[in-house]
Amino acid sequence: MNPNDQGKHVQTAHWKVWWQLLRPHTLTASFVPVLIGTALALPLTDIHIPLFLAMLVASILIQSATNMFNEYYDYKRGLDTAESVGIGGTIVRYGISPRTVMTIAIAFCTLAVLLGVYICLASSWWLAAVGIVCIAAGYFYTGGPWPIAYTPFGELTAGFFMGLVIIQISFFIQTGTVTVSGILVSIPTSILVGAILMANNIRDREGDEKNGRQTLAILLGHEGAVRFLAGMFAVAYLWVTTLILTDDFAPWLLLVYFSLPKAVQAIRGFHGHKTNVEMMPAMGATAQLNTLFGFLLAVGLLLDYLN
Repeated sequence: MNPNDQGKHVQTAHWKVWWQLLRPHTLTASFVPVLIGTALALPLTDIHIPLFLAMLVASILIQSATNMFNEYYDYKRGLDTAESVGIGGTIVRYGISPRTVMTIAIAFCTLAVLLGVYICLASSWWLAAVGIVCIAAGYFYTGGPWPIAYTPFGELTAGFFMGLVIIQISFFIQTGTVTVSGILVSIPTSILVGAILMANNIRDREGDEKNGRQTLAILLGHEGAVRFLAGMFAVAYLWVTTLILTDDFAPWLLLVYFSLPKAVQAIRGFHGHKTNVEMMPAMGATAQLNTLFGFLLAVGLLLDYLN
C-alpha cells in the first residue's frame, strides 16, 4: 500500500468511527415520525418547509445525542467491552475519550434547542416544555441514578417519545392543532419504534441480566420476548387495517403491508438463535421494518391527500 492509499484508509476508518457513534441504524426512529406527522398535515395546510427541516434535524440530533448518552453511561457502568456486539464502540474499541462523547452529545442537544427556539417562534412556546421533556427522556434513558433502560419500560418510553410525541409535534407546527385521528395513526409507528428497543434487548438479554438490568426481554425470557415482538408487529399492521375499516383513512395505507416480509425476517432471525452475533441480522431487520413501514405509511397518507 502506497502512502497516499494508507492516508485515505486512515481517514475512512476515522470517519466510520464517528458515524458508528451515531448508531445510524436507530436514526430511522427519529426521521420517520417527522415524515408521518408532516404527511398528516397535508390535507389541512400548506407545508412550511423550513419548519419541516428544522424539526427533522432537531429530531435526528436528539436521537443521536441519546445514543451517545447510552454509549457514555454503558461504558461508565462497565456494560460495554471491546467484544460487545451492536454498540458504537467508539470508547472501548477506538479509544475516543468518554468526555469527548459526552461533550458531543451535549453539543447536539444544544443545537436541537436552538432549532427548537426557531420552531417555537414560528408555532407555540408550549413546545419548549415538550422539547425539554423529550431531551430529558433521552438523557435519563441510560443516565441518572435510575436509568429507564434498566427497567421494563424502555420500549414504552421510546415508542411514546420517538413515535407519538414526535409525530404530534411535527403535525402541530404545521397546523397549530392536534387531532384524534392524528394520534390514532401515530400508534403503529410508536409500536415499531418500541420494537427496535425490544429487538435490541432480546439480543443483549443475557449480558443485561448479568449486569443487573430488568428489561422486558429479561422478564419474558428469550422465546417469550420474541413472541411479544411478533405481537407488536401484528398489532401495528392490524391497527392500520382497523383505521381503514372504520373509514378514518383510505385504503392507500395498506401499502404498509409491503413491509411485512421484514417483520417475518426479524422473527425468524430471533427464533432458534441465542448468540449476539447470530441475532444481529434480526435486529437489523427490525430497524429496517420501522423505516419501511413508516415510509409506506407516509406515502399512503400522501396518496390519500392527492386522491
